[in-house]
Amino acid sequence: MKCYDCDVTGNEGTVAIGVCRRCGLVVCPDHGRVTQVLVHRTSGVGKASSDRPARRVLCSPCHSAERPH
Repeated sequence: MKCYDCDVTGNEGTVAIGVCRRCGLVVCPDHGRVTQVLVHRTSGVGKASSDRPARRVLCSPCHSAERPH
């Protein structure tokens, strides 16, 4: 798959590293941001979060939109 942002700007052929978790666009390492997120499980009593964070990929606009101002 090819990066959407690279294709739009005329830099065709850039290989994608993942799909934005929020909007679904395919992104390359230059346009994608790999972030960590704490995983919460809905279970009865006891610990409800994972000890290790999970990874997720976001495109630059979605990453900027989620960051506090």
